[in-house]
Amino acid sequence: QVQLVESGGGSVQAGGSLRLSCAASPYIYSHYMGWFRQSPGKEREGVATIDIWGSTRYADSVKGRFTLSKDNAKNTAYLQMNSLKPEDTAMYYCAADRVDYGLNTGYDYWGQGTQVTVSS
Repeated sequence: QVQLVESGGGSVQAGGSLRLSCAASPYIYSHYMGWFRQSPGKEREGVATIDIWGSTRYADSVKGRFTLSKDNAKNTAYLQMNSLKPEDTAMYYCAADRVDYGLNTGYDYWGQGTQVTVSS
């Protein structure tokens, strides 16, 4: 069982930055992790994922703007979001699993989410 707690969301103007954190217990070194987002009326979509070796993949909509990293010693994953746009507004969720689901939503473990609001 993995428990995930997201933090770092908030309100920012377009062009600004936020860093989301996902604190996991008991550990993440053996898990694939992903960040997803969901807006009202839309399906949850994959934003970024990182494998157990640290390789990352990104949705086309965030490539070059978002960076996913993880610190296994701190059991925490981070999503650095730069050049934010109003269309990035959503609830952001962290997910983890021992299976590589990539940007698909098949992960077993999910956090409660943190809200990101980008104003124009």
